[in-house]
Amino acid sequence: QVQLVESGGGLVQPGGSLRLSCAASGSIFSINTMGWYRQAPGKERELVAGITSAGRTNYADSVKGRFTISRDNAKNTVYLQMSSLKSEDTAVYYCKYCPGYGCLFRIDFGSWGQGTQVTVSS
Repeated sequence: QVQLVESGGGLVQPGGSLRLSCAASGSIFSINTMGWYRQAPGKERELVAGITSAGRTNYADSVKGRFTISRDNAKNTVYLQMSSLKSEDTAVYYCKYCPGYGCLFRIDFGSWGQGTQVTVSS
């Protein structure tokens, strides 16, 4: 069992920046993938970015060039640096962990954080 604790959400003006953090603890598999999903009101949960324990990353087209995902394997922590934020980035952001590669898309596999609210508004 892996537990995830997110932090860093909040209210920011359009064009601003925020950094989300997610610390994992428990039975962490050395080969794993961590990432961030988000869910806006009335919309489905969507994958924002992912990063493997080897450092390979992927991004949703809507955030490419604005968001950067990174991780510190020694701390079992993943980060999401969000810049040039837009109102459409407003959502609850969820951290996800799964053992292995290519597993982040499987909603029913792995562990989820409790979510952190990001609101982009003037």
